[in-house]
Amino acid sequence: MIEGESGTIKIDDVEIDTIGLHQLRSKLIIIPQEPVVFSGTLRFNLDPFNQYSDEQIWRCLDICQLKQFAQEDEKTLDRYIAEGGKNMSVGERQLLCLCRALLRGARIVILDEATASVDTVTDGIVQRAIRQHFPNSTTISIAHRLDTIVDSDRIVVLDAGRVAEFDTPSNLLLNPDSLYSQLLNEKNRKQ
Repeated sequence: MIEGESGTIKIDDVEIDTIGLHQLRSKLIIIPQEPVVFSGTLRFNLDPFNQYSDEQIWRCLDICQLKQFAQEDEKTLDRYIAEGGKNMSVGERQLLCLCRALLRGARIVILDEATASVDTVTDGIVQRAIRQHFPNSTTISIAHRLDTIVDSDRIVVLDAGRVAEFDTPSNLLLNPDSLYSQLLNEKNRKQ
């Protein structure tokens, strides 16, 4: 969104400032905490540029457990979605964003508190879909809900805006003084 003042960012060994914005954005998918839903049809919300077949769309709807949602209306893929998804639940809106991400595919998937506002069932659908359908993508999960990151390859713990820890979950858990370990213990005590 903004140009860096120093340093470089590489995706697949290509510096991002050497490629066009459109090409860069095609490599990234962001699923934010507040789902972005447009006024229009379900199909338009999933595939605004008509790049995918109905079969591909239905497959992604099935993965995201939104197939029934689409079939509840006789217009199915052409059912109307209100501005901001006001005629959908928060979980359905988030699953719609996940479905859009699955259709596009990408090398980097960023989950920015993507499941903070949904129930545990919806959170499970999102986590399972990410693990199963983005196996060759880098996934960056920004989360306060520790359950969503426990399967990660690496965890970065921030404290006051600075990197406090960076390691595998198992290594962080082996150290009783690690912030990650303390956060998990505190969470478990509260349950």
